[in-house]
Amino acid sequence: MASLLHTSPLSSRTLLPTNPSPSSSSPIPCPKRFRCSVGEPLRYANGRPSVPILRSDEVLPNFLTRTSPVVNAAGKDDTRLRIFSGTANPALSQEIACYMGLELGKIKIKRFADGEIYVQLQESVRGCDVYLVQPTCPPANENLMELLIMIDACRRASAKNITAVIPYFGYARADRKTQGRESIAAKLVANLITEAGANRVLACDLHSGQSMGYFDIPVDHVYGQPVILDYLASKTICSDDLVVVSPDVGGVARARAFAKKLSDAPLAIVDKRRHGHNVAEVMNLIGDVKGKVAVMVDDMIDTAGTISKGAELLHQEGAREVYACSTHAVFSPPAIERLSSGLFQEVIITNSIPVSEQNYFPQLTVLSVANLLGETIWRVHDDCSGGYEPYSTLGID
Repeated sequence: MASLLHTSPLSSRTLLPTNPSPSSSSPIPCPKRFRCSVGEPLRYANGRPSVPILRSDEVLPNFLTRTSPVVNAAGKDDTRLRIFSGTANPALSQEIACYMGLELGKIKIKRFADGEIYVQLQESVRGCDVYLVQPTCPPANENLMELLIMIDACRRASAKNITAVIPYFGYARADRKTQGRESIAAKLVANLITEAGANRVLACDLHSGQSMGYFDIPVDHVYGQPVILDYLASKTICSDDLVVVSPDVGGVARARAFAKKLSDAPLAIVDKRRHGHNVAEVMNLIGDVKGKVAVMVDDMIDTAGTISKGAELLHQEGAREVYACSTHAVFSPPAIERLSSGLFQEVIITNSIPVSEQNYFPQLTVLSVANLLGETIWRVHDDCSGGYEPYSTLGID
């Protein structure tokens, strides 16, 4: 029986050149970059998170280690780089800053009695390369408006470049007209971000690739796949028993790419017929899952109707275990009830959207995308191309 094999570009190679050539004849000292010492995903015991503590005699996982300190390939200091966090996901912003060896910028965000949002930068950003970390997760309209005001504040403070780091891009599902007289809200939101003054967008796992074309500014699109694949590869699942399942026809390309990285596992597809928004009905299964470990892959879990009905069908077709993997955990009611009902052996998500305490359940595993986003920010800041081989799967153009 073959074992489950996967080699991640983030875990097995040095990510940046270790001996950059200075631009002048005299050597220029380069600041070292350090990352957080906590390197494993959050584990949940009885529904509560447990953060792993690494002792001094323990070895960090490959995903968290480098063979040498990361240095600026251009040989310049990074005093012009600033990272600010909105109120949507401050924990992820802090992890990104910790990975990069930087402090979060000081910013004041408050809401007036009538609900209006006030933003003031507490430090100078004149001539700086500014990164604003703010997913537009629920409440989507509040967080989107906050991001727009943050961008405007940076523009009026004479920031040189403003990058909106959006781990979860709300309204991404409204990317086309499926019926007459519908809006394309994804394009509208893209226009708002552009007109507010953003020079670039960094997004993670957009619902559909065409959303990048809605922006009139550069978009760096990265995928959370390497993080989830690294975690699955660490589990004792035999590759001969594995099958990757797409919960709908629209996710086949995503599931196929995922299956290829998991020892080229076979693929199955759930045929879903949707009768309304947030309402799904499973009709039949394409593929064989009998006696196998099924890994369902999707970009987001909202009400969990699609993925839970798919899991029911997989169990009916003889699947031994069912895993759910998703980058974005929106978790709108009644998602928690469906996911914790016993259909899933494990629900694997990332922290692109913060998970509130009342949404913890024993089968939940949260993986961090902070290292992925932090590394991408360094690449963008250093004007390095994603074509450099170790970064070829990060989606940076």
